[in-house]
Amino acid sequence: MPDVYVAPKKPVLNLKFKKKKAVRNLIPKRLKKSLDQIGLEPGTNSLGAFQTLPEKISFSIQDGEETIILLLRRHLITNLNWLILTALMVLTPLLLKVFPLLDFLPLRFQLIAVLMWYLFIISFVFEKFLSWFFNVYIITDERLIDVDFFSLVYREVSQAKIDKIQDVTYKTGGLIRTLFNFGDIFVQTAGKVQQIEFECIPKPTKVVKLINSLMSQEEQEKIEGRIR
Repeated sequence: MPDVYVAPKKPVLNLKFKKKKAVRNLIPKRLKKSLDQIGLEPGTNSLGAFQTLPEKISFSIQDGEETIILLLRRHLITNLNWLILTALMVLTPLLLKVFPLLDFLPLRFQLIAVLMWYLFIISFVFEKFLSWFFNVYIITDERLIDVDFFSLVYREVSQAKIDKIQDVTYKTGGLIRTLFNFGDIFVQTAGKVQQIEFECIPKPTKVVKLINSLMSQEEQEKIEGRIR
């Protein structure tokens, strides 16, 4: 498998999640030490945007000894825009009492129109939730993985080996990002995918520290001849 891989643009998914046995006790001591130094504690919230050492998650291209360290999503606060829009759409039919726009229709057709409106709202919320939930960023002790979710039948997966990373930077900026502690991370790599972006993720400083720590460990393994 090449060091950097981009899934072809067709409805095929090479990355999936499945349940597996807990692996926390199998984490190498050097990795546990790095997590303690950075201040990362294991988290078990499957709907969380920042999960450390998730126990029941794996992916189809995962190596046997490869450990998932972080599973990241966009910060929950980034959903606020569409949640507010959803609330406004839910309240919209109440305006019909003030502005009788559907009075030209028979009553039963008015009810059907309102029902169709709420079905549209449900589909809108469902699509937005799926987009947030399945757009994930994964950091293992061997690589970084970026999963871009476009639809139920098409996702694009990019990955970069730790030893191919050249530079890591992050950007927060703005009152909201500073207040809720989230930002973007940009990873420069030596491969076909020259840059991997983690967008709007929580605790970006800790994530950058982790990636830098993994890069140092990878370099040390090369020196000692312990590369897998």
